[in-house]
Amino acid sequence: MRIIGGKYRSRVLAEFPGEDVRPTSDRAKEALFNILALKLYGARVLDLFAGSGSLGLEALSRGAKEVVFNDFSKESLAIVKKNLNTLKIPVNGEEAKVMQADYLTCLDTARGQFDLILIDPPYRMNYGEKALKKLAERKLLTENGVAVYERDKPFEGEIVGLEKYDERKYGKAYMTFFRISKE
Repeated sequence: MRIIGGKYRSRVLAEFPGEDVRPTSDRAKEALFNILALKLYGARVLDLFAGSGSLGLEALSRGAKEVVFNDFSKESLAIVKKNLNTLKIPVNGEEAKVMQADYLTCLDTARGQFDLILIDPPYRMNYGEKALKKLAERKLLTENGVAVYERDKPFEGEIVGLEKYDERKYGKAYMTFFRISKE
Protein backbone atom coordinates (compact mmCIF):
# COMPACT_ATOMS: atom_id res chain seq x y z
CA MET A 1 0.00 0.00 0.00
CA ARG A 2 1.33 3.41 -0.93
CA ILE A 3 0.45 7.05 -1.30
CA ILE A 4 -0.64 7.72 -4.89
CA GLY A 5 -0.10 11.48 -5.34
CA GLY A 6 1.04 14.73 -3.81
CA LYS A 7 4.05 15.56 -1.69
CA TYR A 8 4.33 12.04 -0.19
CA ARG A 9 3.78 10.31 -3.53
CA SER A 10 5.11 6.72 -3.76
CA ARG A 11 5.81 6.48 -0.03
CA VAL A 12 5.05 2.98 1.22
CA LEU A 13 2.69 2.71 4.20
CA ALA A 14 2.49 0.13 6.94
CA GLU A 15 -0.58 -2.04 6.69
CA PHE A 16 -2.32 -4.81 8.57
CA PRO A 17 -1.06 -8.35 8.27
CA GLY A 18 -3.59 -10.93 7.11
CA GLU A 19 -6.98 -10.53 5.50
CA ASP A 20 -9.05 -9.07 8.35
CA VAL A 21 -8.77 -5.45 7.20
CA ARG A 22 -9.67 -4.38 3.67
CA PRO A 23 -7.76 -1.28 2.55
CA THR A 24 -9.12 0.79 -0.32
CA SER A 25 -7.40 -0.35 -3.52
CA ASP A 26 -4.83 1.93 -5.14
CA ARG A 27 -7.05 2.19 -8.23
CA ALA A 28 -10.10 3.25 -6.21
CA LYS A 29 -8.04 5.63 -4.06
CA GLU A 30 -6.49 7.29 -7.11
CA ALA A 31 -9.90 7.72 -8.77
CA LEU A 32 -11.46 9.06 -5.55
CA PHE A 33 -8.76 11.66 -5.00
CA ASN A 34 -8.78 12.72 -8.64
CA ILE A 35 -12.50 13.42 -8.27
CA LEU A 36 -11.88 15.35 -5.04
CA ALA A 37 -8.74 17.17 -6.24
CA LEU A 38 -10.20 20.68 -6.27
CA LYS A 39 -11.69 20.27 -2.79
CA LEU A 40 -8.54 19.13 -1.00
CA TYR A 41 -6.25 22.15 -0.77
CA GLY A 42 -6.59 23.62 2.71
CA ALA A 43 -9.39 21.19 3.59
CA ARG A 44 -10.30 19.91 7.02
CA VAL A 45 -10.85 16.14 6.72
CA LEU A 46 -12.33 13.44 8.96
CA ASP A 47 -11.19 9.87 8.26
CA LEU A 48 -13.93 8.27 10.37
CA PHE A 49 -12.91 4.60 10.09
CA ALA A 50 -9.20 5.27 9.61
CA GLY A 51 -7.82 1.72 9.57
CA SER A 52 -4.21 2.24 8.48
CA GLY A 53 -4.88 5.92 7.73
CA SER A 54 -4.32 5.45 4.01
CA LEU A 55 -7.18 7.73 2.89
CA GLY A 56 -6.45 10.51 5.36
CA LEU A 57 -2.72 10.38 4.53
CA GLU A 58 -3.54 10.64 0.83
CA ALA A 59 -5.60 13.75 1.64
CA LEU A 60 -2.68 15.29 3.57
CA SER A 61 -0.30 14.46 0.74
CA ARG A 62 -2.59 16.27 -1.69
CA GLY A 63 -2.90 19.47 0.31
CA ALA A 64 -5.41 19.01 3.12
CA LYS A 65 -4.67 21.32 6.04
CA GLU A 66 -5.82 18.96 8.80
CA VAL A 67 -6.96 15.35 9.03
CA VAL A 68 -8.67 13.82 12.06
CA PHE A 69 -7.99 10.07 12.05
CA ASN A 70 -10.57 8.14 14.08
CA ASP A 71 -10.84 4.44 14.75
CA PHE A 72 -12.13 2.31 17.60
CA SER A 73 -9.26 -0.17 17.26
CA LYS A 74 -6.01 0.42 19.16
CA GLU A 75 -4.23 -1.72 16.56
CA SER A 76 -5.50 0.52 13.75
CA LEU A 77 -4.39 3.66 15.51
CA ALA A 78 -0.95 2.17 16.18
CA ILE A 79 -0.56 1.72 12.41
CA VAL A 80 -1.87 5.26 11.74
CA LYS A 81 0.74 6.61 14.16
CA LYS A 82 3.47 4.49 12.59
CA ASN A 83 2.54 5.84 9.14
CA LEU A 84 2.46 9.43 10.43
CA ASN A 85 5.90 8.93 11.97
CA THR A 86 7.22 7.45 8.71
CA LEU A 87 6.08 10.62 6.91
CA LYS A 88 7.45 12.82 9.74
CA ILE A 89 3.99 14.27 10.46
CA PRO A 90 3.63 14.96 14.20
CA VAL A 91 0.87 12.91 15.84
CA ASN A 92 -1.72 15.32 17.28
CA GLY A 93 0.07 18.28 15.73
CA GLU A 94 -1.49 20.89 13.45
CA GLU A 95 -1.91 18.54 10.47
CA ALA A 96 -2.95 15.27 12.10
CA LYS A 97 -5.17 14.48 15.08
CA VAL A 98 -5.66 10.88 16.21
CA MET A 99 -8.80 9.83 18.10
CA GLN A 100 -9.84 6.49 19.49
CA ALA A 101 -13.63 6.42 19.63
CA ASP A 102 -16.67 4.60 18.39
CA TYR A 103 -17.75 6.32 15.16
CA LEU A 104 -20.95 7.72 16.67
CA THR A 105 -19.06 9.08 19.68
CA CYS A 106 -16.56 10.68 17.32
CA LEU A 107 -19.37 12.36 15.37
CA ASP A 108 -21.16 13.40 18.57
CA THR A 109 -18.04 15.05 20.00
CA ALA A 110 -16.54 16.49 16.79
CA ARG A 111 -15.82 20.19 16.94
CA GLY A 112 -16.31 22.38 13.93
CA GLN A 113 -17.18 21.35 10.40
CA PHE A 114 -15.31 19.32 7.81
CA ASP A 115 -14.76 19.88 4.10
CA LEU A 116 -14.43 16.13 3.54
CA ILE A 117 -15.63 13.17 5.59
CA LEU A 118 -14.39 9.74 4.55
CA ILE A 119 -16.64 6.87 5.66
CA ASP A 120 -15.09 3.47 4.96
CA PRO A 121 -16.46 1.05 7.60
CA PRO A 122 -16.15 -2.73 7.51
CA TYR A 123 -18.39 -3.84 4.64
CA ARG A 124 -20.23 -6.40 6.76
CA MET A 125 -21.44 -3.70 9.17
CA ASN A 126 -24.12 -1.10 8.44
CA TYR A 127 -22.28 1.74 10.16
CA GLY A 128 -22.05 4.03 7.14
CA GLU A 129 -25.71 4.90 6.88
CA LYS A 130 -25.89 5.66 10.62
CA ALA A 131 -22.77 7.82 10.29
CA LEU A 132 -24.31 9.77 7.39
CA LYS A 133 -27.49 10.40 9.40
CA LYS A 134 -25.47 11.60 12.40
CA LEU A 135 -23.23 13.93 10.38
CA ALA A 136 -26.30 15.42 8.67
CA GLU A 137 -28.07 15.85 12.01
CA ARG A 138 -25.03 17.58 13.55
CA LYS A 139 -24.34 19.62 10.38
CA LEU A 140 -20.70 18.51 10.29
CA LEU A 141 -20.17 19.28 6.59
CA THR A 142 -19.21 22.74 5.41
CA GLU A 143 -21.46 24.39 2.82
CA ASN A 144 -19.47 22.87 -0.07
CA GLY A 145 -18.32 19.81 1.88
CA VAL A 146 -18.45 16.21 0.68
CA ALA A 147 -19.00 12.93 2.50
CA VAL A 148 -17.79 9.82 0.70
CA TYR A 149 -19.19 6.44 1.73
CA GLU A 150 -17.37 3.32 0.54
CA ARG A 151 -19.17 -0.03 0.57
CA ASP A 152 -19.58 -3.20 -1.44
CA LYS A 153 -22.96 -2.37 -2.98
CA PRO A 154 -24.75 0.68 -4.37
CA PHE A 155 -26.36 3.03 -1.87
CA GLU A 156 -30.13 2.95 -1.81
CA GLY A 157 -32.36 5.15 0.25
CA GLU A 158 -32.18 8.73 1.40
CA ILE A 159 -30.49 10.65 4.18
CA VAL A 160 -32.44 13.66 5.46
CA GLY A 161 -30.30 16.77 5.00
CA LEU A 162 -27.93 15.17 2.47
CA GLU A 163 -28.11 14.72 -1.28
CA LYS A 164 -26.50 11.76 -3.04
CA TYR A 165 -25.00 13.37 -6.12
CA ASP A 166 -22.64 10.74 -7.54
CA GLU A 167 -21.72 7.07 -7.25
CA ARG A 168 -18.82 5.20 -8.84
CA LYS A 169 -17.78 1.54 -8.87
CA TYR A 170 -14.15 0.44 -8.66
CA GLY A 171 -13.71 -3.33 -8.53
CA LYS A 172 -15.89 -4.47 -5.62
CA ALA A 173 -16.08 -1.00 -4.06
CA TYR A 174 -18.80 1.58 -4.58
CA MET A 175 -17.95 5.18 -3.71
CA THR A 176 -21.08 7.23 -3.00
CA PHE A 177 -20.76 11.03 -2.76
CA PHE A 178 -23.02 13.18 -0.60
CA ARG A 179 -23.34 16.92 -0.07
CA ILE A 180 -25.68 19.13 1.92
CA SER A 181 -29.18 19.04 0.47
CA LYS A 182 -30.13 22.35 -1.15
CA GLU A 183 -33.81 21.93 -0.23
